[in-house]
Amino acid sequence: MEEKYDASALRSLSEDERRHLLRRLVSTDLPQAKPGTSWKWDLLLVVIIAGCILLAAWIGYLVVSLPSFYRAGSWRGAWVGFDIAELAAFAITGWAAWRRRQILIICLIVLATLLFCDAWFDVVLDARTAGFLGSLLSALLVEVPIAVLAVFVARRLLRLTIGQVIKYEGGTGPVPSLWKLPLFGPESDGSPVGRLIKAARSDDGDDSEQAS
Repeated sequence: MEEKYDASALRSLSEDERRHLLRRLVSTDLPQAKPGTSWKWDLLLVVIIAGCILLAAWIGYLVVSLPSFYRAGSWRGAWVGFDIAELAAFAITGWAAWRRRQILIICLIVLATLLFCDAWFDVVLDARTAGFLGSLLSALLVEVPIAVLAVFVARRLLRLTIGQVIKYEGGTGPVPSLWKLPLFGPESDGSPVGRLIKAARSDDGDDSEQAS
């Protein structure tokens, strides 16, 4: 057994031979049930699609029904609460960067989202007021650049992590674009709704067989 894994013998292999061996070892250790292939995953996709449709209809309703100007209550609480959330995102992101934790990727995305929202509402709500120019400059010079930088760093960290996984699985070549890189698990045929209906019918068939 020890001779099979002799270090000198492994070092004598070429780079392509080592990668081929690594790919074979990884393939033998892959789990049988892979994430993203269950009915729960299909249900999540259906909920997301339904949410997009309902939200698009709701936006259309708001466009024709909401007034152009509105006097809002709890104005101080809304903005102070939002800025506290933004401060917490900055602090957690700084901690994750200091400690070099993988959660930094998620923190950067959350921080960028809050900054984009802050810039949007500052500019839109200050339109036609004396503070519009200040809000616009703050958005263009501070909030949006930091948000874009956070997204860029998160993307770079994610690609570096994926590159390491591909490397240690024996893969070669550049890391594919995140738009083209699949999630773990094989590609499924058909639509999420069709797969859900098929899964429900198979469950009904199993129940009828057990009852008989």
